[in-house]
Amino acid sequence: MTNFPKRLRALRQDFHKHPELGFQEERTKRKIAEHLRQLGVETHEGIGVVGVLRSGTGNRSIGLRADFDALPIAELNDFSYRSQNEGVMHACGHDGHTTMLLGAAELLARSPDFDGTVIFIFQPNEEHGLGAQAMLDEGLFEQFPVEEIYGAHNLPGEPAGRISTRPGVICFSENLFEIEITGQGGHASMPHASSETITPAAELVLALQTIVARKLPPSSGAVVSVTEFITDGQRNVLAGKTLIRGDARASCPEHRAATEVFIRQIAAGVAAAHNIEISVQFRTEFVEAINCASAVSHVSQTAEALGLDCDDDRPPMTFSEDFANFQTRVPGCFFLIGNGTDGANGQPLHAANYDFNDALLPLGAQFWAELVRRRLPLKTAQNK
Repeated sequence: MTNFPKRLRALRQDFHKHPELGFQEERTKRKIAEHLRQLGVETHEGIGVVGVLRSGTGNRSIGLRADFDALPIAELNDFSYRSQNEGVMHACGHDGHTTMLLGAAELLARSPDFDGTVIFIFQPNEEHGLGAQAMLDEGLFEQFPVEEIYGAHNLPGEPAGRISTRPGVICFSENLFEIEITGQGGHASMPHASSETITPAAELVLALQTIVARKLPPSSGAVVSVTEFITDGQRNVLAGKTLIRGDARASCPEHRAATEVFIRQIAAGVAAAHNIEISVQFRTEFVEAINCASAVSHVSQTAEALGLDCDDDRPPMTFSEDFANFQTRVPGCFFLIGNGTDGANGQPLHAANYDFNDALLPLGAQFWAELVRRRLPLKTAQNK
């Protein structure tokens, strides 16, 4: 175990230097699998990579998950391990998440002081919310059943190593909407002779804000954001078609469903008022991530055992996380680990000058290993 932190740092920086987008992570997958095999961990390659480590005679099992895809962002950092794949970077710390879990695999493989089975789940394409479901569709839990599952994400702006989570909803759902407005274009000097679509589209954009401000409970925390406004208008041509795209976040299935209903109601009202056609598409990309209370307590107790600061009742995060798909099948806990407040470590997730904090690598690996030992205790340590 000599130079464990240094080796983890080199591994993480190699992942950072060679980022790959979702479902294109061939080099990353190969490196993960090679590392697991070198540790003597039973390794399975499919859509993702799964490592299986057994010890003792226990029949209980625990799942630990890390993601490994990058983002289509041009990196602004100028350190030696900056991305060599132009226009792609690890701007969310998935390189660090994967390295921490590989570090845990090493700790547990070298000292298998637990009784049961650990399933190390390395998942592609988290950013588009597709990787977890793809692994489930491939038969992940049929081939590698687990009783509970855990996942972690770094959080810039919070003290390095601080653990935070909560029972119930920890991450909001993400829902994408697309509203197509069709009227009749015309000459800019004669708007009365057309059924142009920019004015009703502008009304619609403003009216959508009443969903959060007036239609959902103030405590909902819901977010409705218009992100694109596209027309076929020109310098002196009134638009006959306008496309609005946006993003809605919700803290529970009820508010998610209500948001869709309200978008459709508002669109129908604007269409009737302007005698134009409006169609609405609404699709859920990520469901809400809902933590099991007992799994939260296990994370909290592990943090306490390691002397880490832990908040087990933090406010929910409005970002989304496709770890939620695993939680629809198996109880578990998704938690955050502070990435620090200084320099690139304190920059927001998805920022072009963000970087994962390498000081977290051995800490995260130790956290995962300790969680496994506590959830799969040796028979002589049942009361630990």
